Amino acid sequence: MSIKKIGIGLLVLTLIAAGLYLFRAPISLAVAKRVAIQRISSNPLKDLPDGLHIAVCGAGSPMPDEERGGPCTVVIAGQQIFVFDTGNTSARNIGKMGFNPGLIDGIFLTHFHSDHIDGMGELLLQRWVSNANAEPVKVHGPEGVDTVMNGFMQAYSLDRGYRVAHHGDALLPQSGFGAVAHSFGLQDDKATLVFEKADTKIYAFSVTHAPIHPAVGYKIQYKDRSIVISGDTTPSANVQREAQGVDVLIHEAMSMELMKLMQEGAKAAKRDKLEQLMKDITDYHTSPVEAAQIAAKSQVGFLLLNHIAPPLPLPGLVDVFLQGTSDVFKGKIQVAKDGDILSLPAGGKTIQTSSRF
Repeated sequence: MSIKKIGIGLLVLTLIAAGLYLFRAPISLAVAKRVAIQRISSNPLKDLPDGLHIAVCGAGSPMPDEERGGPCTVVIAGQQIFVFDTGNTSARNIGKMGFNPGLIDGIFLTHFHSDHIDGMGELLLQRWVSNANAEPVKVHGPEGVDTVMNGFMQAYSLDRGYRVAHHGDALLPQSGFGAVAHSFGLQDDKATLVFEKADTKIYAFSVTHAPIHPAVGYKIQYKDRSIVISGDTTPSANVQREAQGVDVLIHEAMSMELMKLMQEGAKAAKRDKLEQLMKDITDYHTSPVEAAQIAAKSQVGFLLLNHIAPPLPLPGLVDVFLQGTSDVFKGKIQVAKDGDILSLPAGGKTIQTSSRF
């Protein structure tokens, strides 16, 4: 190719680039319009096969983590949407994954540590305004859930008034604001059925997170597929019992080795109280290897580790986090990140993994 032709080509490319730059605003506006229409009109539930589906809306702990917000798991059973725990990024991550918070059928809390409920207010608001719901959502939890939800309802009562006054009751029915708490009791030797509808059953069972009490895990069954969510706990015989043969065990995990590094960092910085706090929190959680041992004994098909602590900002730290797990559990193990999706179609044993982020 001649130098002249190369020069003409470069000139054309420069003119195209200049044109795109000059018209970047209207081009971006056109793209934004298409994206908005697509997002608002889409219904990802229609694209999912009939079965159980897990969408991770928060895989982290109270520690700041770029890839993981506060604890939150969406479980889709058929066409029903349930949310388990409502950490700080719940509503926004549910929206980013393309799900409509206005279609949430129920919320289930494992316990009342702040990192498991601090996104509740925003999620309740989004459910109300996203679908003009005329009925509040049911929030299920162990004893104490009434106190927690009454607090949120009181805190958001003025906001409710503002929005109804602005938009009108026909658009935002006052009757659909907020939540109704549903408290359930627990049995020591077996799980308690806390929700049943058509092909769906949800059970709650006690776990050990002392001094936090009560603290629970959940077992969700839809047709022939099942999952267990451990909640925050030390290694629990109840989790092992309820997880027997389930398709997926979602278990909290804390690396004691990496937590020790954080303790040493606090000590070096002469932050004695922070060092002690870092030591204290290791005594009511489960290590990745302990979670893997429970998965192996329960003969589960897939182990999804969540409530990840501490954060894992470098790729090599994931290997450190998982060290020793493959020695005790030969099945699939995944360290959860926000946006992760696990699909369990009914009538089979397949587990499909993907991400919406």
